Amino acid sequence: MEQQLKRIQEKLQLILKQYASLQKENSRLKEELAVEKEKARAQQQIAEELKQQVGILKAGTGDMSEPEKKEFEKKINAYIREIDRCIALLESS
Repeated sequence: MEQQLKRIQEKLQLILKQYASLQKENSRLKEELAVEKEKARAQQQIAEELKQQVGILKAGTGDMSEPEKKEFEKKINAYIREIDRCIALLESS
């Protein structure tokens, strides 16, 4: 009986060590995931900025297709609406 209790305690200690190790690894992986998500977000932002620059360059050179022109006009109109909304908010405060 005493030997069984000792084996159970040893197994419990081993399980607790494994649990602590897994918790530590889980924390490390969560931190790594957060870093990678931030990198992905930054890369996405860079890609979006580059797309905007390409659109501006195409507009400046006149190399836009008809669908690209319409999309560009939509973006310009959205920016203008946003600017107008900001101006209205500033005037009301």
